[in-house]
Amino acid sequence: MLHIAYILAFTTIAFFAIGNLVRSLISLSTESQRSYPFPNRNNYVSRSIPHPELLDNEGKLTKEPLLVMRSFTVEDARQQLDSLYNSSPSKNFETEE
Repeated sequence: MLHIAYILAFTTIAFFAIGNLVRSLISLSTESQRSYPFPNRNNYVSRSIPHPELLDNEGKLTKEPLLVMRSFTVEDARQQLDSLYNSSPSKNFETEE
């Protein structure tokens, strides 16, 4: 009988936790899409403010991608790491001793 009480208690706790998780995700998604007023000189204009990393030095939105990654194989990565290791100053210091 005690086992059933434990199972029921943990089941209700699990339902509350999952419900809380779903409510948090919904509120997070609505907060991320909210636009905040952009202060103007005389009044507030309702305009969304882009993240500062998306702006260039002049304050304009950038059109090009911010990070370009090319995929390469494990062998290419290993060769690059080996060349870095072989050209490091500590490698030359260890061989002199």
